[in-house]
Amino acid sequence: MNYEAVIGLEIHVQLNCPTKMFCDCPNRPGDRPNQNICPICLWLPGALPQLSRNAVEKATLTCLALNCDIQPCSVFDQKVYYYPDLPKGFQLSQFHYPLARNGWLEILGEDEKPKRLRIHEIHMEEDVAKLVHETEGSKRISLVDFNRAGSPLVEIVTEPDMRGPHDAMEFLRALRTQIRYVDTAECSMERGTVRVDANISIRPHGSDEMNTKVEVKNMNSIRHVGDAIAYEIKRQTERVNAGEAIRLHTRLWDPEKEITTPMRGKFSGPCVPDPSVPDVVITESWLNELRSRLPMMPAQKREEFVKQYQLTQEEATLMSAERETAEYFEALAGLCQSPRTAAHWISGQLLPALKDRNQSIAETPITPQRLASLLRMIEAEAVNANAGREVFTLLFESNQSAEEIVAQKGLKQVTDATELEAIAERLIAANPGAVEDFRAGKEKSIGFLVGQAMRASQGKANPKLMREIFLSKLS
Repeated sequence: MNYEAVIGLEIHVQLNCPTKMFCDCPNRPGDRPNQNICPICLWLPGALPQLSRNAVEKATLTCLALNCDIQPCSVFDQKVYYYPDLPKGFQLSQFHYPLARNGWLEILGEDEKPKRLRIHEIHMEEDVAKLVHETEGSKRISLVDFNRAGSPLVEIVTEPDMRGPHDAMEFLRALRTQIRYVDTAECSMERGTVRVDANISIRPHGSDEMNTKVEVKNMNSIRHVGDAIAYEIKRQTERVNAGEAIRLHTRLWDPEKEITTPMRGKFSGPCVPDPSVPDVVITESWLNELRSRLPMMPAQKREEFVKQYQLTQEEATLMSAERETAEYFEALAGLCQSPRTAAHWISGQLLPALKDRNQSIAETPITPQRLASLLRMIEAEAVNANAGREVFTLLFESNQSAEEIVAQKGLKQVTDATELEAIAERLIAANPGAVEDFRAGKEKSIGFLVGQAMRASQGKANPKLMREIFLSKLS
């Protein structure tokens, strides 16, 4: 029997608020253990939570970025479960009345056609503490770091609309882009500011029934999410074909062995209304004020780049993939003759160089103004493309301008016709074989001669003029 997968995601996103959700402690989980704590986030008896307006604001902006309907009233509940990272015995979370419902994101499916994936709801909740496991002699001990306790989260719960690893991975990429555009979260799985759980089941192809699902945790990259889903689909298919029933439980992804392993049975404790946190009431006027602060989102940027700068759809998609990249491109395009040349240098030179150096585009010393100076020199044929790439690398290592580097390194392009003709004449005399090949109709020999000219001039000759001179003399 042919089976299809039914996949939904539960995504916890840590908001980049300066303080925690219910107290004024700094929201910096990575600080020295138990440095950022108080009676509220230690959950001591009698300490009353005070909901952060900034957390509500950033959570609402996140929901708007994901095309959700904001609910006029949302309520916090006590989500009861018992574990050492939650010693008070419950987590404050919006279970019954979430902040937002009915969102969606659009991706390109495996068939390259647009596909809309729905979001069931988004709710706010506090993060739990962090367990740290250490070995002391022959003993294994577990410690609790409360720096993360009370950090503001939104949990994004999708509909089970995904049918394979591709859908889930593309959804996460699109979600990361949207959230980063509104600057409400870092949204990095590698740094732990996004945590993803995948719920996976299989059913006969073409069926609409919902079968027993398995939850998979412990995935710290988008690629691992795809790998874990692919493995779990294969594992469940083999079990069903062997006549075994799928059991509701939670599994962990082992990235080294590339398998999922059993973790625990699926437990769902009671959720009861919390009396200590007031209802969150959002007025239409405040919601309109937040909507007015939304930036132009990636899809709108993409279309603007196509219309205003004549980029292809592929180029515009790449330039709008991250807000920082889009802003850098707009600044650079305004300083250059050719926006498409600007896009090519960003995608072909700048972004790979930043990845090698583990830098963000906001951290690079090559500002749009410095790169524009180099591109203007290339456009004016003051330097050729090879020299331009050399200057580009040196811009990372020096505070000098492109013009100063070119002058210091002697990289200015030779365009003097008399000098270039002298080079051509020497090379024609020294390479009779290439001359005969050209006259025999082998056009590639011109490329060989131009290459020899570039070598003889130490890369300074204008290759376009050099080619024209060779053609003129050999014809």
